[in-house]
Amino acid sequence: MESKRQQKFGRQIQKDLSDIFQKEFKEVFGKGMVTITDVKMSPDLSAARCYLSFLLVDDPQAVVDILEEKTKAIRNALANRIRHQVRIIPHLSFYLDDTAAYAAKIEALFEGLVIPPATEEEDK
Repeated sequence: MESKRQQKFGRQIQKDLSDIFQKEFKEVFGKGMVTITDVKMSPDLSAARCYLSFLLVDDPQAVVDILEEKTKAIRNALANRIRHQVRIIPHLSFYLDDTAAYAAKIEALFEGLVIPPATEEEDK
């Protein structure tokens, strides 16, 4: 369970990273769009796990790999924004958020279920 401090800092990182991606790193995504769905912070606030969702991107995992290569530049841009607010600039890790695909898969499984009608049992 994350503390209030971790949640608050995670929301701030999420907001700042989305702004950085829209303004400074939009060439990475081409015509696609990226959404930072969640940021999980470590208890000491030194590491951030960023979960990304993509729209209109052919290979989302390739984009995540490119972001991992550019982590140092992204962290530097983040540091320029939050350096007066925090002591430690967190190390960033990017992960593909597949909850939408997982939900669609579960929904398809439910659609494919064949449930026989209930039979009425006679009371004796």
